[in-house]
Parts: sequence; structure tokens; C-alpha cells
Amino acid sequence: MKEQLIIEKIELFKVPPRWLFVKVTTKEGIIGWGEPVVEGKADTVAACVMELQQHIIGKSAANIEDIWQILYRGGFYRGGPILMSAISGIDQALWDIKGKFLGVPVYDLLGGAVRHKMKMYCWIGGDHPEVILEQAHEKVKAGFQAVKMNATGGMDWISSLKDVKEVSNNIRVLREEFGNDLDIGLDFHGRVHKGMVKRLIDELAPYEPMFIEEPVLSENNDALRHIYPYTSIPIATGERMFSRWDFKKILEEGVVDIIQPDLSHAGGISEVRRIATLAEAYDVALAPHCPLGPISLASALHVDFVSANAVIQENSIGIHYNQGFDLLDYVLNPEIFDIKDGYIELFQKPGLGVEMNEEKLREGQKIGHNWSNPIWRGPDGNFTEW
Repeated sequence: MKEQLIIEKIELFKVPPRWLFVKVTTKEGIIGWGEPVVEGKADTVAACVMELQQHIIGKSAANIEDIWQILYRGGFYRGGPILMSAISGIDQALWDIKGKFLGVPVYDLLGGAVRHKMKMYCWIGGDHPEVILEQAHEKVKAGFQAVKMNATGGMDWISSLKDVKEVSNNIRVLREEFGNDLDIGLDFHGRVHKGMVKRLIDELAPYEPMFIEEPVLSENNDALRHIYPYTSIPIATGERMFSRWDFKKILEEGVVDIIQPDLSHAGGISEVRRIATLAEAYDVALAPHCPLGPISLASALHVDFVSANAVIQENSIGIHYNQGFDLLDYVLNPEIFDIKDGYIELFQKPGLGVEMNEEKLREGQKIGHNWSNPIWRGPDGNFTEW
């Protein structure tokens, strides 16, 4: 196989709503797709992919691990969101190629599936309870049994009593409407500083969320030592952590219940599979982060399918970021992402299993995007975490 699958060409497609895809083509004409992007830094990641292609062109796509090691360790400076996201997309594409060449799904190359379907959740949003209820009913009707929403808007370092009381409104109306039949994850989104987390947990605990995500920013993970023993609600984090080395400390300290590496940010399929196995050794669950496109989601699902500790998978269908374009718009076989009783069934096609609509991608590339997250400020003009 070493003389086969020689990588000949790399192309990038920056398309709305905020996605970047990489197409890797071998001399045999086998195509692999990846999704290397940092939301709001697509051009920067694209430049990084182009810098890395010197280590890829002319190499065999079969040698996935060797290429990963060279891309990660071949530079003096390592890690971080840009480099790891570029590596992620390339790695996804190489797994896609190898699976297609051998005629098997990627999860078979990773050791074979441990489950025949994967539980899914999606986002709901809105500032008013009636919007929350409307969107939740839409998701339940679409087949979901679990949803997630932001717990708060912008928060001061120490917030007012009024702001504290408001955080429980949305989950309260959902509990009153659906009882215990709907799992509800709450994302603190790193908007909350250490001094407010316990107070907010006190407000939210009566409504029994499925988990609390990113109670503090990842650079403040040391605060989890104080937060973790305060609550029985599972603590989730990891979307802004980019390798097994980033996850090592919080796993060793025992301050997390669910890790959420992103398949487009944390080194792709190769590295997230390793992170998942590392977490399993600490009896910690896996729920990959995925507010992105179809290749990122498919990659996450392949890791889920082989990971005994995978519990639930995020997806971006109908997410508020996807204005004008949605998850399935660039996919020729959208049926693989059908939700049935809250689950996506095991993929059957070789590689990642996603057939991309290249004609649509080229149309989208003409539009492009310049997505960036909002800049929030408090009433006094001070910057507030988004």
C-alpha cells in the first residue's frame, strides 16, 4: 500500500455559513474530505494547511499516523487552535481516503463499532421562554430526545441578583413542559467567572440539567477543583482544548465528567480517538463538540461508534450560526444523518460515508464568508465574554 495512495493535490473551499473544507486527491483519483477550521479564523487555518502541504504532497495517504506525527512534531512550536485545526482536517481526509481504498467505514479501521447507533442532541436558543418552547417542540418533533442551550447571556465578573435569577427561566419552562422526558444540557460557554459559578449552579440545580458545559474558560481549568465537588451535576468541558496533553491535567485531577474535544480542532480522528481512550482510563465520558459541518460531524460519529465511553453527540442542524446554509446543504446523501428516535444509525458506506456536493461547494466558495463571533460589552463598556 505504501506505493499507492500518493497524495497529488490539496484544495480548500471556504463556504457559508462559516465552514472550510479540504479536498485531498491521490494519484489514483481517490478523494478524501476534511474540515479544518477555527470559527472566525478560516483564512488563518487555510494558510496553515497550505504551509503543511510540503509534508503531504507526494506522501502516501495510507501512512496516517506517520503524517500526523510529522505535522504535529515536525515544527518547533506545537499545538494551539490554528495548527491543530489544520492537522484535524488533513487527518480526517486521510482516514476518508484509506477507508474508501479498502472499501470499509472508518470505524472498522479504528477497531470496529461498539454500538449500532449514537444518541444525538442539538441546539435551541432564544431570549424568551416562548421561543425556547417553540424550538424545543420542533426538535422533539424532528426526533431528538436531548437539546442544549446557553445558560446565560453576557455576565459580569460578579453579576447582579437579577441576572442570577434569570438564568433558570429557560430550563424551568422546559422542565415544566417536558418533565423528565427531555435531556437538557446547559452551556456556560466560558461566559461565567469563577466567583459566579457556584451561585448559578444553585439556581439551576433544581431543574436537573444533563450537564453543565464550560463553567469556566479552559485557561481557568484550575477553578474546576473548587467547582467540581460543589455539585452532583456532571461537568463537561474541552471544546477549547486541542490535544491529549491539554486534557491530561484535568483527567489526572478528576475534575471533569464529560470531555468534549472537537474533531475539527483537536487533531482530527487520530488524536480524538486517543483522547477518548485516555478519558476511558479515568472513567470519564466522551461527547464530542460539533457546531460545524458534515465532515466534522461524520468524523465525530466514527469516533463515537468505536468509543465505549461516548455518551451523546452534538450536531449543528438548525443551529443559529447556520444562517442561509445548513448542515445538509453540501451533502449528496443527507439520509446518513437522519435522526430516528433520537439516534443516528451506524454508517455503512466506506470512508467517512459522506458524499460531498462539489458543485454546491464551488458555488458556495464564490460567496465565501467572513464570520466572526460578536464582541459583547457590559453596561459600563467593559468587554464581556461571548
